[in-house]
Amino acid sequence: MIFGITMGDSSGVGPEILLKAFRNGELRPHQVVAFGDLAVLEWCNAKLAYGVPLRAAANSADCREGFLSVLDAGLLCAEDLRPGAISRASGAAARAYVVAAAEAALRGEIAAMVTLPMNKEATQLSDPGFVGHTELIGAVCGAGDVTIMLASEQLLVTHVSTHVSLRGAIEQAKKERISRIIRLTWDAVSRLKAHPRIAVAGLNPHAGEHGLFGREEIEEIAPAVEWARAQGMPVEGPLPPDTLFYLAVHKKKYDAIVCMYHDQGHIPLKLLDFEGGVNVALGLPIIRTSVDHGTAFDIAYQGVASTRSLICALEFAVKMARGTEG
Repeated sequence: MIFGITMGDSSGVGPEILLKAFRNGELRPHQVVAFGDLAVLEWCNAKLAYGVPLRAAANSADCREGFLSVLDAGLLCAEDLRPGAISRASGAAARAYVVAAAEAALRGEIAAMVTLPMNKEATQLSDPGFVGHTELIGAVCGAGDVTIMLASEQLLVTHVSTHVSLRGAIEQAKKERISRIIRLTWDAVSRLKAHPRIAVAGLNPHAGEHGLFGREEIEEIAPAVEWARAQGMPVEGPLPPDTLFYLAVHKKKYDAIVCMYHDQGHIPLKLLDFEGGVNVALGLPIIRTSVDHGTAFDIAYQGVASTRSLICALEFAVKMARGTEG
């Protein structure tokens, strides 16, 4: 199986992480092809003296032992680089890499795509409607209802809403949407573990305290949980978020948690494993994982960025791809 890795925004740490991971031998257990600009990688390779052997690939399957093969987009040259700065050209190029990898995955040319970070502000300079990787890939794949799962060795969380305001998150906490996310969570975790145990978090303090602090648990979340149980999924909830993560992590009672909004899931997972977290898109016809960190403009091209999240993302993509085969 061949796995595609997108280079990310060239003003950030994506290029150096990709090169460093190859130099360290962390990518070599798997066949990988990079989607990016060869000129950028060559410049970074020289600046950081990594000595990575680079080559232009003719297609997604054109991997050669001992080389980092690159599907060269030909969009940027060394003179276009603006390390650590917002760049319209870099944002547009990063978007193009993602689209190319998603299309290759749809054609079955790669088993999964792994994405390095983009900068939303930079990409919005050429695509004002850009929200994030997940939404862009969903549009390429024709999948309108997508969400993200954050994964670490200790915890798996999914989200009913992600990149919306807190007010918008409350508005999205509806039975139909929650039911859909429970189903996506069950399907994804079932690829990794037999008979997964799924818990659903409440939206309000103490999961609403029987309506004292809000009725979303009674009117929207509990009916979604009941629907899931009727479909044969042993799901529990809604449960108070302030104790639920303790039960999942320290008591090993649950394999995954469905969260109601972005920070409800992101904060505990990043506290547990900031560098090793993996972002997984659910609801797509392809497998896509990503590092769970940003472009880190402040340390770009200094050679200090960690490769751990990239390696975890690649390993998770491999697990999911092998799971679908089984």
